[in-house]
Formats: sequence, C-alpha cells, structure tokens
Amino acid sequence: MIDPGNSTTSTGDTGPAGHSLRTASGATTPLTVGVEEEFLLVDDRTLRVVPAAPRVLATAAGLPQQLHPEGTRYQVEISTPVADSAITLREELAALRRTLAAAAREHGCRLLAAPSPVVAVEGPLHLTDDEPRQREQHRRFGALTDTLVSCGRHIHIGTLDVDTAVAVSNRVRPWLPTLIALAANSPFWGGRDTGHASWRAMAWAGWPSAGPPPHFPSTAHFRRSVQTLLGSGAALDTKMVYWDLRPSGNWPTLEIRAPDMSPDIDTAVLQAELGRALVSSALRDIAEQRPERPIRDEVLRLARWRAAHDGLEGFGLDPYTGAELPAADLAEALLDLVAPDLAAAGDLDHAARTLGGLLRDGSGAARQRAAFARRQDLTDVLRHLVEETEKA
Repeated sequence: MIDPGNSTTSTGDTGPAGHSLRTASGATTPLTVGVEEEFLLVDDRTLRVVPAAPRVLATAAGLPQQLHPEGTRYQVEISTPVADSAITLREELAALRRTLAAAAREHGCRLLAAPSPVVAVEGPLHLTDDEPRQREQHRRFGALTDTLVSCGRHIHIGTLDVDTAVAVSNRVRPWLPTLIALAANSPFWGGRDTGHASWRAMAWAGWPSAGPPPHFPSTAHFRRSVQTLLGSGAALDTKMVYWDLRPSGNWPTLEIRAPDMSPDIDTAVLQAELGRALVSSALRDIAEQRPERPIRDEVLRLARWRAAHDGLEGFGLDPYTGAELPAADLAEALLDLVAPDLAAAGDLDHAARTLGGLLRDGSGAARQRAAFARRQDLTDVLRHLVEETEKA
C-alpha cells in the first residue's frame, strides 16, 4: 500500500467543530465547506435532456443564492450555504435536491445527477442567457464546447487567503487522481461505453485550461500562470481556469473541481469530508514546516488518466513513485492519511463507512454498467440514475 507519509498526529489549534485551523501564516480560522452540484434535466418519458432550466428555476424561485443556471439550458446548479459540519452539509444538499426535483416534475422533467446525458444530445446546444460569452467560446474552441453538457461537483474549503490556498494546493494535488477514482461515474457518453470509468475527466481535460494544476512555487507564479492562460487565448477569462484544483476566483476558498457528479448524497459528503481533511492536514504540515514530498508532473498526469480509466475497481498509480497499485489501496491510503483530521471533525465514522460501501457495492461507474448489463439498454442506466438521484 502507498505510504501516506508522516502525517498521523494532529497538533495545532482546533475549532468548535474540531477542524485544524492553523494557516501558513500561523493565524487561525475555522475550516468550512460548501458544495456546488450540477444536474441535468431529462424528459420524464424519454429520459433525454430537455432545455427546461429557465422554467424549472422560475418554479423553484425563492432560493436565489442556492439555485442557478449552468452552461446550457439542460442544466441547473445548486450551491449550498457555507457549512461547519458534514451533517449540516448533507441536510442542505438533500433539501436543495428535493426542491429542484419537485420543480422539475412540475414541468414533466426529472433531475439527473450524472456527469453526462449518457445518450447523445440531439440538435444544436441550447445555451444559457449568457449567450455572447458562450458563443465566443464556441467560436474559439469549436467542438470542445460539446463537453459543456456535463456535470461535476465543486467543493469549496475555506476560509483561506490566496497565499494559503496556493500553498495548500501544492500539497493536495497528489491526491486528485484518487478523488477522481472515488467519484468516477461517467462510463457512458454519446450512447456508448467509453471504456473509462470517468469519461468526463478525460473529455474535460481537452480544454487547454483544464487538468491537474501546476505546482506553484509562489502566489506570484500562480498569478502569472493564470495570466499566461488568458494571454495565450486558452481562456476567455478567469472563469475558464478549469484546473482540477484552484484558489477560487469568487470566494476565499480552495476549490476542488475534479470529481464527477454522482447521484448518492453520501458520496458527495465523502468527497467534501476528504477534501476538507486534506486541507487541514496540509495546513498543519505548512505550519510545522514539513517539506513537501516531491511529485513529477508527468506522473500526476498519468495517475489522473489511470484513475479516470479504471475508477475504483481497477488500478491506479502512486502519485509519488508512479508504482501501479489497486485503486482501493490508494483510497484506503488517503483515508489513513487524513484519519486524524476526519476524527477531529467528527467525520471519520461516516467517511470510513461510505468508503467501505463504495468498495463493497462498486463505484457509480460500476453500478451504471451493472444496470446496463441486465438488458443492454441505456434507458435502464438513465432510470437507475434518476432513481438514485431522487432518493434524497
């Protein structure tokens, strides 16, 4: 099994919820978490995507800070309020999902928590009201904009100033492939099995501003890297900095963008718990001036691909050595690494139980393939996803 490193003892200050609070500068601040989830809207009968987002959001009006349009009119997004505990986060996710699902049913739709529509989208894309920007995207990036009809989960850990977020990013990035494997939920794309557990991770990596973030020796280097993306034409604006992990451009948080969207809420909460614990562990290491473990960018990129290909059921790569290991061992190594931080936050039991369930019952990708195997019918996959989504 991968050696998680010497990070098994928790020192430093803790807050009311038990999180490690020490930042790189020595100041203390409670670690909070918020989650953005993107959903597809599908017709109740055909289960194909429909451009119903404006109508559904109008029906669900009353939560303007939590419900939003997304890149296309096939999609809607929820943003949870800032949460101090995983219990609160789960309650918020469940309530917002129920609100959206009810609004969707009023318009003959169902809510689909899936990274892709599974079957091909027919006709031209129905863009959001931000059409000038999106039309410029389409003009500049062509067929890459087809990947806009995909859904991810973004986890915000805060409160972190940008200097701290950049320093923490360097220590969290080795574990992004494992987070991708845990969330892998997009084996089907355009009506066929892609041979990958997370095709969304591969499709999204086609954007020139996406993929693993660089290692940043300083905040100035981070800012120069963003400006290089803008100056080269790889991004229209800072909203198009699509790295798997980045200091948020809108909030004082570190934003984990790698995971696929998945229908079960406990997997969502697990991702948030692991993300916050990774940040807490990194903050402690920075405060105690522990050196970073070196990692080669080419190994990280290969580890990302292997995670997207195999998911949780196959093999992955040790991000530090490149050695091939069972993906389950890598997931358990991550849990071991951050167990003290999970325990301090009161999250360890839930995280261990949810991970155990995934290892026992299969990842989202494996469950989709099992649904398809019964009759070789993608409609069964869509129905399975809708039913899991609406269990909230």
